[in-house]
Amino acid sequence: MKIETKSYEEKMQKSVASLESEFASINVGRASAALLNSVQVEYFGSNMPVNQLAEVKTPDPRTLVISPWDASCLKNIEKAILASDLGINPQNDGKVIRLSFPQPTEERRKELAKKVEKMAEEGKVAVRNIRRDANEKAKDMKKNSEMTEDELKASEKLIQDLTDKYIKNVDAVAEAKKKEIMTV
Repeated sequence: MKIETKSYEEKMQKSVASLESEFASINVGRASAALLNSVQVEYFGSNMPVNQLAEVKTPDPRTLVISPWDASCLKNIEKAILASDLGINPQNDGKVIRLSFPQPTEERRKELAKKVEKMAEEGKVAVRNIRRDANEKAKDMKKNSEMTEDELKASEKLIQDLTDKYIKNVDAVAEAKKKEIMTV
């Protein structure tokens, strides 16, 4: 009996998906509502994401316009954006907040590419940790006589093949993001 790999594969898929969503929050000089996903706004005693308090529009590739449904939270949205690590100064005209994204400098692009590489390495570590857990489970099954030595070897190969597949996925996602950064 070989180890059931479906749950480990799902975990690896989730690791890659999590990395993709982290990459979406990287500001590459192009306006995207996804950049605001990490911004939490204090609203009546609780923290809420911007998209639950306001409409976020992209009138042009370098501008985001945030129109709150409740005008009283405009100042709180502005404070949350300033406190975030977006590095953008919001312009508040009393009705909406505008975020203008400047063209990144060559130095900033290189900085962002390094950040992407670091995040990708963290994603690979997450996938390798899942591999380690799966291999430990297979060895426990062997120790408890639930599988033979041959089945253990086959399971380890299957787990390694899965790991290789998802490491390649992480590399592909990171490469696409770095390419996006360098071509803005």
